Amino acid sequence: MNRSKTGQFYGTTTETVCLEGLTLTDTEYSQEKVDWHFHEKDYFTFILQGGMLEGNKKEIYECTSGGLLYHNWQDAHYNIPSKKFTRGFHVELEPGWFATYDVNQALTQGSIKIPNPRIRTLMYNIFKEMKVAGEAGQLGIDALLIRVFSILGKKAESADDKKPKWVATLKDLLYADATNWSLPDLARLLNIHPVHLSREFPKHFHTTLGEYTRAIRIQRALPLLCDPSLSLTEIAFQCDFADQSHFIRSFRSYYHITPLNYRRLLLKKRGC
Repeated sequence: MNRSKTGQFYGTTTETVCLEGLTLTDTEYSQEKVDWHFHEKDYFTFILQGGMLEGNKKEIYECTSGGLLYHNWQDAHYNIPSKKFTRGFHVELEPGWFATYDVNQALTQGSIKIPNPRIRTLMYNIFKEMKVAGEAGQLGIDALLIRVFSILGKKAESADDKKPKWVATLKDLLYADATNWSLPDLARLLNIHPVHLSREFPKHFHTTLGEYTRAIRIQRALPLLCDPSLSLTEIAFQCDFADQSHFIRSFRSYYHITPLNYRRLLLKKRGC
């Protein structure tokens, strides 16, 4: 079975940034299939464009734009990129990085798919820091990664807690449609009182209902920014924002950069 070296992914790597304890790469996948392999380090894979099918010994994940996976180094897996252009951002972590910040390296087992919009927002910000700051981005990237693992840690601690059935149902409803709901409609479908829903939502989702749905809509916009043929107005309407200015304000509140400038970062090419 193949063992991939640090910074080695199967395609054309357009940029590599090496920091203390971290290696970040921006890769365009070019192989039709990558057979079973494993990597030297634990790492995140974040799909910026396109999509892929990834399988391991336990399950198969379908990842589209905005999809995020975390892999333990010893977990063997294979990849099948989609037939359309696919691009991934990777963050590889040395064991010393975990030790420096007292982060539990055994926080997750095998490979996991991470749907949490807060974590995916942080990962987009890590990508932004890489593109803007390059090798000077250590401080900002370390801080963002610590927040990622803090959220993952809280999830692990509460994994054994018995959550109400409505939590999973609500998550599915919001990911299917983050906008065309009222609080009474959601409560009625979940068979709970609207006051109970509004009070309990932050307990299980660690944010407000409004912020959660806004994050989902903004993340739907991010892959669309890779398509230069789409105007910001078209993207705003596709993602259910009232207008372009509302989209820009919401986007900037999450990423501290305008959608136009983020598009420039996504489309920027650098040599290895």
